[in-house]
Amino acid sequence: MSDLDLQNTAAQLRETLHKYGYQYYVLDDPTVPDAEYDRIFRELQALELAHPELITPDSPTQRVGGAPLPSLKPVTHRVPMLSLNNAFEEEDALAFDKRVREALGVAEVSYDVGPKFDGMAMSLTYENGVLVQGATRGDGATGEDVTPNVRTIQAIPLKLRGTNLPTLLEVRGEVLMFKKDFIRLNEEQVAKGDKTFANPRNAAAGATRLLDSRITASRRLNFFAYGIATCEGATPPNTQAGVMEWLSQLGLPICEERAVVKGGAGLVEYYRHIGAVRPSLPYEIDGVVYKVNAFAQQEELGFVSRAPRWAIAHKFPAQEALTIVDAIDVQVGRTGAITPVARLQPVFVGGVTVTNATLHNEDEVRRKDVRIGDTVIVRRAGDVIPEVVGVVLEKRPMRDVPGGDLFNPAKEPLQAAYRLPTQCPVCGSHVVREEGEAVARCSGGLACPAQRKQAIAHFAGRRAMDIDGLGERYIDNLVDLEYVHGVADLYRLTLADFVEMKRRADERDQSVPAATQSGKESPTKWAENLLEAIQASKQPALGRMLFALGIRHVGESTGKTLADWLGTLEFVRHAPAPLLRVLPDIGGTVADAIADFFAEERNQQALQALLDAGVTPAGQHAPHPELRDKLEPAELYAALGVPKLTPVRSKQLASSVPDLAALATANVDDLTVLPADVRASLQQWLNEPGHKQQLQALAELRLALLAALPETSAIAVGPLSGKTLVLTGTLPTLGRDQAKALIENAGGKVSGSVSKKTDVVVAGAEAGSKLTKAEELGIIIWDEAALLVAVGSITT
Repeated sequence: MSDLDLQNTAAQLRETLHKYGYQYYVLDDPTVPDAEYDRIFRELQALELAHPELITPDSPTQRVGGAPLPSLKPVTHRVPMLSLNNAFEEEDALAFDKRVREALGVAEVSYDVGPKFDGMAMSLTYENGVLVQGATRGDGATGEDVTPNVRTIQAIPLKLRGTNLPTLLEVRGEVLMFKKDFIRLNEEQVAKGDKTFANPRNAAAGATRLLDSRITASRRLNFFAYGIATCEGATPPNTQAGVMEWLSQLGLPICEERAVVKGGAGLVEYYRHIGAVRPSLPYEIDGVVYKVNAFAQQEELGFVSRAPRWAIAHKFPAQEALTIVDAIDVQVGRTGAITPVARLQPVFVGGVTVTNATLHNEDEVRRKDVRIGDTVIVRRAGDVIPEVVGVVLEKRPMRDVPGGDLFNPAKEPLQAAYRLPTQCPVCGSHVVREEGEAVARCSGGLACPAQRKQAIAHFAGRRAMDIDGLGERYIDNLVDLEYVHGVADLYRLTLADFVEMKRRADERDQSVPAATQSGKESPTKWAENLLEAIQASKQPALGRMLFALGIRHVGESTGKTLADWLGTLEFVRHAPAPLLRVLPDIGGTVADAIADFFAEERNQQALQALLDAGVTPAGQHAPHPELRDKLEPAELYAALGVPKLTPVRSKQLASSVPDLAALATANVDDLTVLPADVRASLQQWLNEPGHKQQLQALAELRLALLAALPETSAIAVGPLSGKTLVLTGTLPTLGRDQAKALIENAGGKVSGSVSKKTDVVVAGAEAGSKLTKAEELGIIIWDEAALLVAVGSITT
């Protein structure tokens, strides 16, 4: 390929990517899939890699960010980036209109109006249509050169669209971060253990001024143009509204929430409109901007001090304010999540009086070091729950302590650092927080009133106890009117209870009486059907019942594993975490969650109440024959979670102390079979509260399980024993649950994802990525007929 052909190819690829990028980032109307854009991008990237001389400043490949800069260089603005005077009341907006009319000597003025973005002002310079510089506002006269960072912002075109472009064009606008991208960024910060950002503006401003443009590229910043400062080689329109449309035609993103209004009444009406839609906007704004539309009138009005007479910013009520923390309470959510809440001295912020603010979780409280009595910054954005942004440490109440001198007395905070309660404030159950999780939870899932509705809804679900017809409305009424305080109460309800509940609910809600029943159908048929469904659920499979209890991390598959391996509810409810850890597909986190659930006495009481109400798991049986090997002392020692007690060391320990109960009273120093550091770790573990009791319980349950095991270790083998299958697509006659039951009854296991460990993929109509991956890995693929043959439902 000749040099000219290479240049033409590169130019064509660049133009195509510019067009697709404009449609995606500016128009929000992509015309090709992401994969097609990526394909063309890679083609251009490869071409430029092979021929570096083809790289141009406007190439989309130059957006990715380069090596960190040593510093940001100063930039002197051709035209100063001035600030605007502010209006805070509607009367201020009307007064602004009056001043403008009187200065111009006209009866009415047209204004270009738009949102005031809560971001960072930016100046973009284009020469012959190509972006050559991005600069911050700085002090208005001098900013900072942030061109490498600006290039990474996808919404900013590297090359303007159209022909007869200006030889020089300086565009003014705002760099900002959309709300969804801000939420994603903070979630990533939390996951990495890094500091979160207070608001989108701080995140955008910080990213714009970073020395490493590669980090800026990862922040997903956006840009809206709102005017021009310099234009040479072209004649722009003579109104602000016209310039905005012209900038849009050049490929620069502009805000759609703009308008042209007339007079003070138009200004106030627009302000109210934007205030109403503000919560639904994808970005943060802190007011609106009014500009006289005609440039000739702007020139006539001129400037006062450092602000134009022809424009003003009408700010919304403050969204941040100072107040004092009177107390820190906790709220318990429907799923048991424990959330600290600051009780505040009333403060007016964001248009409302705020008395409470979320503190998110214990880590956030301690990171911000919020204490009772502190003066804090409270922020409210739209309809978002108010939050405490930070503490004003200079105002923290302090007390003198011994030490120091007359001029430098020693002081300490009046209040200690906050700690989350160890017991649920609603039900008294112990609070648990899993390793690696920010949120702590109440462990009393079955017994906690705060979780009652959620627990009952899950319990009655189709995949759990399958109580047909017991929907959210009935659950709300049963709980709110105090007919049901726990899942066991469902089985004590009578026809009279349901009828009375409906009458009381209708009176409370002032419902319109139902139409007269037609035909022979009983007016209480709905209640009779519910009672029948409740009674029909009294003998669930053990696995389904365990799933129905709402134990954290226990889904249908884990419930079935527990049932298959331990056999009875009694064994499951008394199994300590180490024993659960040796079961297939149950890791440490899941084992701890199960043990925590049953360790809570209130959950045990709720479960016993359920059994007393006549609920009896069906199909209970002896433990799985293969459990015998997993009950070997060495296996259980390795599952205790003792630091440094590896499987090898566990075998050594088992050879010396085969009786688990004896380890609780053993002299660890005598266990010379173990190295000194392992003995020290074991002794420390034994000294920690509850561990000796856990070891004793584990020993007792081990003996009970061994006694319950069948005498023969012969294992019933099904046609799919040892096989892992994945279901994908829609099968002709079998539902997903039916197919899963067939596979499991034949000894197979159903997985949700395809991997190298998958033996067979059963594919139906509209099978997607799972089928594709199976084909790539060379995995056997069956249709429904092949599955039925394999499980013996039909013969060939």
